[in-house]
Amino acid sequence: MGYEAGGQLTEAVRRRPYTVVLFDEIEKAHPDVFDVLLQVLDEGRLTDGHGRTVDFRNTILILTSNLGSGGSAEQVLAAVRATFKPEFINRLDDVLIFEGLNPEELVRIVDIQLAQLGKRLAQRRLQLQVSLPAKRWLAQRGFDPVYGARPLRRLVQQAIGDQLAKMLLAGQVHDGDTVPVNVSPDADSLILG
Repeated sequence: MGYEAGGQLTEAVRRRPYTVVLFDEIEKAHPDVFDVLLQVLDEGRLTDGHGRTVDFRNTILILTSNLGSGGSAEQVLAAVRATFKPEFINRLDDVLIFEGLNPEELVRIVDIQLAQLGKRLAQRRLQLQVSLPAKRWLAQRGFDPVYGARPLRRLVQQAIGDQLAKMLLAGQVHDGDTVPVNVSPDADSLILG
């Protein structure tokens, strides 16, 4: 975040004081970021490198972390206490711990990713007919205990999008086709067509 980034933060909040600022994976931030956040959380304002003071009282700060992911609430809180200084933790309004995703929720996330792929295919009037076992296959392999469902988009592209592109180039699939997607007999991959 440094000298210039502090200016970026204050400038953004100065222009839009009623805003939400997200610090994703805060545990990876440089120690200087915590010094800046301590000032914001303690005083409700921040002075940038040019001496301008910006009011943060109407700004919502959200800090995310993967600390202790997959563990119990006690393990997560222990990881938070081990990583962050007490004076930082004490300035936070709350620490929220999210439950892990269950298989049904993961399938819904698969549906969202498939809908996004479907929008890209719409220009060629292509439709996918993805079986429930194929969706479950994607959900199981696209979930990581540490990163959650983030790898899912890449898996959908690799397992379906890339395969479909090869089929289009080979003339096996044509504009306007509906392409079925199922799990291979050995459950090692997805089969299109």
